[in-house]
Amino acid sequence: MKYARPLPDYLGKRFHGWKATTYAENQSWYRRLAEDGQHPRAMVISCCDSRVHVTSIFGADQGEFFIHRNIANLVPPYNPDGEYHGTSAAVEFAVNSLKVAHVIVMGHSSCGGVAGCYAMCSGNAPEMEERSSFVGRWMDILRPGFERLPEGDDATRVSALEKEAVLVSLENLMTFPFLAKAVEDGKLSLHGLWNHIGDGGLEAYNPAQNAFVPV
Repeated sequence: MKYARPLPDYLGKRFHGWKATTYAENQSWYRRLAEDGQHPRAMVISCCDSRVHVTSIFGADQGEFFIHRNIANLVPPYNPDGEYHGTSAAVEFAVNSLKVAHVIVMGHSSCGGVAGCYAMCSGNAPEMEERSSFVGRWMDILRPGFERLPEGDDATRVSALEKEAVLVSLENLMTFPFLAKAVEDGKLSLHGLWNHIGDGGLEAYNPAQNAFVPV
């Protein structure tokens, strides 16, 4: 592979620092994880955004969460068409193979993907309407959420669309027959969260109130 290059020096140094400290102090735990396999209690679907750090927010250890990240933490509807479906494959593996007890969708403030979707659906991002736009076609998943937005200024509506991304994903998760059955059998529960990056806040969707409330 002639285009691949050596790892940047700063990453190599960080690795050696981790190996000499965190790993060295927990060797037995890492070996147990390797030998026994993973048994996470929850799957977390979060955004690719580098500012979203799920394990730090919940103080999670290795092996605790099965994490899938994509643009704007979206889950597409169930569509077994034989094509490539990374998010759907992750959901299938988490529910059917790992038998997780919880699936958590976590959105966040200042999401670039959601802002792009808002611009596209408002007619202000024609480049995302192109068939060749991978981001645009992925953000089509969120169009139903855009249609549900209340009237208001752009900033307020974009923030609301970030939470709609969570709700649309929860709705789409229930279109997967195996997941819906696990929920109906009481073996799996779904949860929606939204993290405010700036103030460190966390809100959870409360279906009784049909609103996100502080955790």
